[in-house]
Order: sequence, then structure tokens, then C-alpha cells
Amino acid sequence: MRLVIFDVDGTLVDSQNNIVASAIGAFTGMGLPAPARADVLRMVGLSLPETMLRLAPDATPEIRAALVEAYKDGFRDLRLRGQDSPLFPGARDAVLALANTPDTVLAIATGKSRRGLEGMLDQHDLRGLFRSTQVADDHPSKPHPSMVLAALAETGIAAPRAVMVGDTSYDMDMAAAANVRRIAVGWGYHAPETLVADHHIAGFDALAPTIDRMME
Repeated sequence: MRLVIFDVDGTLVDSQNNIVASAIGAFTGMGLPAPARADVLRMVGLSLPETMLRLAPDATPEIRAALVEAYKDGFRDLRLRGQDSPLFPGARDAVLALANTPDTVLAIATGKSRRGLEGMLDQHDLRGLFRSTQVADDHPSKPHPSMVLAALAETGIAAPRAVMVGDTSYDMDMAAAANVRRIAVGWGYHAPETLVADHHIAGFDALAPTIDRMME
């Protein structure tokens, strides 16, 4: 058996508009200067507490905790109003094809909360395809390897038979710390040339063939 672990934001779904809007809304709603869009996108993949620590390093812990809650509320409100995050082209077909491959198990390791992940899975009718779903609620922030190690333990698949698919340096570093191989996607929120990976792909059509070659 082999395990394919997916990041979500920037890898499966293009959530940048909702992420940036929620971050700016959280800061301005508390009377704080809004962070730059580029700065917010550089934080995608980190847990929200770690994100707010980096975006507001001089704020008190109480203010950063309030920013986390304001961000969550803003993101949920956008989703409830129908401003959804679309799947990247080819993502759904690639996930379904892998899920229907007999020797392949799928997992998720995301900086999203459990509530945010479940909303995304329901929105795109992907629930039930991932045997292990690891979220920021239950683990240290990426790049700590806890989420990948938990996915390995939950599925019973050894690290040499696993691969992480992601778009940020946090994903790549997390996988490396767990001794899992890495596929970097070229359409996410960190520049592809900055990602240290075993393979780089430019489209989802290359994902399955790349995994096949890696697992030969």
C-alpha cells in the first residue's frame, strides 16, 4: 500500500481570496493596520495562532487570540454567504482517480481547523475519500511533522511508502522531518523555485504518473 497526503489551501483549493479577506477583516475590525496580501499568503499552511504571531509579533497574546477568532468568524461568514474556494483545475479528477486505485490510501494534513476542512469537503463532495484527516486543531503548526506522523500511524503505512503533496515550504519541511518524500505543486502560494522537493509538477495530470514512478 502507499499513502498520498495532501495539503489543502494552495494545493487542492484556491482559497487565497477568502484567506486574505478574512485576515484583513480580522485586523481592521480590531483597529489594527491590515497586513499586506503577500504577507498573508506567505503564512498559508501555518496554524492560525502561528500566523497571527508572525503577522502581529508585537501584539499581546490576548490580542492575537482575538485575531484568530475574528479570522475564523470572517472565513465562516464568507463561506455561508456563498463565497467559496474553488478546487484548482484537475484536482477533483486527480483525487478521485487516486482514491479508486486499489493500492492507494489518501490523507490530508492541513493548517485548516476541523470545521474549515469539513466545510471544504462537503462543498466539493469529497467526504469519505480520505482515510486520515489531520488538522491544526490537534497538532503543532507545520512544519512540525506531527500531522504526517499521525497520518502514517492512523493508516499503518510506513514513511517510505508515503508522499506529501503541497505548495509551501512548510509542507516540504514537514514531510522531510517525517522522512516522507515530497511533491511540490507549481500553482500554490509559495514560489515553486523556493520549494525543496523530490519532484515538482505543473499540473494535476502529472500527479499520478509521478507517484507511480516514485513508488516503483
